[in-house]
Amino acid sequence: MDARYNPFTGRPVVPGLDEPTARAVELGLEPPRFCAHCGRRMVVQIDPDGWWAKCSRHPMIDSASLERR
Repeated sequence: MDARYNPFTGRPVVPGLDEPTARAVELGLEPPRFCAHCGRRMVVQIDPDGWWAKCSRHPMIDSASLERR
C-alpha cells in the first residue's frame, strides 16, 4: 500500500486516527503545505483568485483543480 501524508501537517496518515484540524482548513481557506504523496514541504503561491502548490517530485495542484472534483 502507498503511504499517504496529511497535506497540512506532513505527518503520515494513520487509518482510524483523527488528527485535530485547524478551523481555516475545515473552511477551505488554507492551502496544503505538504505533499500528500511523499510528505515533502511544497512551494505555495497564494493570489486573489486562489492558490497553487508544487512538490519537487510530484505534479502541481491548484485551488481550481480541487474545486472541479
